Amino acid sequence: MIYSFLLPSIFSLSVAAYFIGSRRARTIAGRCGGLREMHSLPTHYGVFAALCCALPALVLFAVWLGLEERVVTSLVTAELPAELSRLPANELSLIINEVKNIAFGGFTATSANPAIERAAEAYAAHLAGARYSVAMVIIATAIIPGCFALRQISMDLRARNLVEGIVKVVLFACSVVAVLTTIGIVLSVLFEALRFFQAISPTDFLFGRQWSPQIAMRADQAGSSGAFGAVPVFTGTILIALIAMLVAIPLGLLSAIYLSEYASPRLRNWAKPALEILAGIPTVVYGFFAALTVAPLIRDIGTSLGLTVSSESALAAGLIMGIMIIPFVSSLSDDVIHAVPQSLRDGSLALGATHFETIRHVVVPAALPGIVGSILLAVSRAVGETMIVVMAAGLSANLSFNPLTAVTTVTVQIVTLLVGDQEFDSPKTLAAFALGLLLFVFTLILNFIALRVVRRYREHYE
Repeated sequence: MIYSFLLPSIFSLSVAAYFIGSRRARTIAGRCGGLREMHSLPTHYGVFAALCCALPALVLFAVWLGLEERVVTSLVTAELPAELSRLPANELSLIINEVKNIAFGGFTATSANPAIERAAEAYAAHLAGARYSVAMVIIATAIIPGCFALRQISMDLRARNLVEGIVKVVLFACSVVAVLTTIGIVLSVLFEALRFFQAISPTDFLFGRQWSPQIAMRADQAGSSGAFGAVPVFTGTILIALIAMLVAIPLGLLSAIYLSEYASPRLRNWAKPALEILAGIPTVVYGFFAALTVAPLIRDIGTSLGLTVSSESALAAGLIMGIMIIPFVSSLSDDVIHAVPQSLRDGSLALGATHFETIRHVVVPAALPGIVGSILLAVSRAVGETMIVVMAAGLSANLSFNPLTAVTTVTVQIVTLLVGDQEFDSPKTLAAFALGLLLFVFTLILNFIALRVVRRYREHYE
């Protein structure tokens, strides 16, 4: 409860420090001959005081949020009776969870134990006391540096330089957090994937042609060993993404060229937002359209032609997915084509080239790095799409390049493996992390190829 007042309190103190600092700077300037005698503007002094007030408190608050549960749990564990505190780690973890459930008024998993009830009361008391004490320390951490900063305000204080330095440190910290988060995600997937490969051979996973991750609870059940060959899953992913890109790249790129080179400004201002609306439609709506309209239409047409077409097919999912990602190609390509310097077009036309030849030999090559980037973004979107595939392509892991059959993709299988109650020491569950790791490597290779293409043409045209 006290946390709900903490952030507004820090914000209020920072705002007060800003106005007091600005006013103090103006007062000092009035005594010293005007603002020209001050090193910085009054707003810089105000921002300096506000940052000194807010940043230490926010950093301390963030650190405490990361340590709170561990500190309180260690205090409660130390007070448990010996027969409970000496339990194995997994059993002690269950006891701690029950203590937390009782402390927070949640569900009690087992019969009431007086020692556990006392521990729950101690947990609630320690938590409340710790939060109250830390909140007081955080408020003091906001007030004391803020007052110190206000006392430091003078005509010689380089407030502008200090503010810029603090902002630079904050921006660097944000970059570090983003990078560390990415590294953490990769490592978490990597470690779980390594656990999977301890149970399943990497060769069987990478080159196996059968995907059936169901593992029976008893040895006498059918399919008790499971099959974890990822080839059918990635074949379905590549097939659907390929169909989607065959739809999205021509339509998106040609519409971008038309809007940028041929359309009037009035038509461009109207048509471009209309195309971008496609990107805002929820994927489940696309899935409904694919499952209820496109897939039956493809089946009827194929049947009339004597073809065998599944009710759920890769073609239906790929076509709708391609429509969905057209804005990724068209909008970004239109921006980069529109940004090509007019002098390049004028020079080409002055040499006698036609408008089409200018677009083909000058504008598109000059905008190629941006176009490749838009296509790469569209490919990543297609590879990661789940809902349309579930509703229009099915869940069957068929090893087939026939677009008229039902297939599945990596992301769909990951969702399927992690739905419901799962055992995280089972190969069936750990297979989701192995698929995620392989998908990460796949997209990394695509990025590497795209960067090589962009670098080559940048060197050629700059």
